[in-house]
Amino acid sequence: MPQRDLNFRVQKWPVAGVFRISRSALTEIITLIVEISENGQTGRGECRPYARYDETPESVVAEIQSIRTDIENGISVQELQSLMPAGAARNALDCALWDLKSRQTKKPVWDLLDCPQPDARETAFTLSVDTPEKMAKAALAAAGYPLLKAKMSDWSGITAVEKIIDARPDAQIIVDANEAFDQSDMARLLKHLNKPQIVLIEQPVPAGNENFSENLIAHAPPICADESIHSVNDLDRLWDAGYRAVNIKLDKTGGLTEAHSLIKTAKTKGFVIMAGCMVASSLAMAPMIMLESYADFIDLDGPLLLSDDIEHGLKYEGALVHPPQRNLWGY
Repeated sequence: MPQRDLNFRVQKWPVAGVFRISRSALTEIITLIVEISENGQTGRGECRPYARYDETPESVVAEIQSIRTDIENGISVQELQSLMPAGAARNALDCALWDLKSRQTKKPVWDLLDCPQPDARETAFTLSVDTPEKMAKAALAAAGYPLLKAKMSDWSGITAVEKIIDARPDAQIIVDANEAFDQSDMARLLKHLNKPQIVLIEQPVPAGNENFSENLIAHAPPICADESIHSVNDLDRLWDAGYRAVNIKLDKTGGLTEAHSLIKTAKTKGFVIMAGCMVASSLAMAPMIMLESYADFIDLDGPLLLSDDIEHGLKYEGALVHPPQRNLWGY
């Protein structure tokens, strides 16, 4: 007889307006919520199937179904790592197993991971791609957020960033291009973005095509890998390529287990750390908050970009995002 019961459902979340980046414009986000129950306790996890990594809700469901027997027969989070590749499917299962273990042992996840107890942190707030004037207006509307993430899709983004700085000279800015530029654009791009308010330049070129010279990176904000970073195995290559920061997301690492290893290793190697997210509900954000003490920047604004959130969602107090309560995730 199976020891556990595995259930999941596809969930649709309406976006507050339109979420635009260099390659897409979305009015709805689709996630998958996983529940693993055992002896009266239930652990939950949420993932966001992401087309950039050739994932669909259907493909993620198929991946989960392929190891249903293993899950229901009681595999551990450690065994899960070798059964599935990094990605959304493993993330949802991994986080659900950590939640389940936390509830069964009556110990918080941060304690099980031997991490410092998480505290409330200021999160970045994302400004979607739009006209420079509208992005500046959005920056003013986000006056309660000291750290803004400005999305770019082309060279008009330079003007948008300049207008955001004019509108919010008090704010620090992460510029996120989501692979919109070419390697040949880098000198010009960094020249325009070498401003005191800009603290990171995130994934300016496509993953695998990066090679930033020492001369380029010496006098510019740190270049941050996003689409290029998935596991510990990527770190040496990215450092050699010129990246000096990494955006760690659970849907890329395949869950909290690998994210914990990756964030600690990246910190040791000297990378600036951003704890990031896909746009999703508070359930998807909660596990990453366990690792906040290792992060230089927190970018966990996913629920703030939706018009609705999961029941018992995270508490956002201005720019502060608080650790999850038991009725959301963890003990």
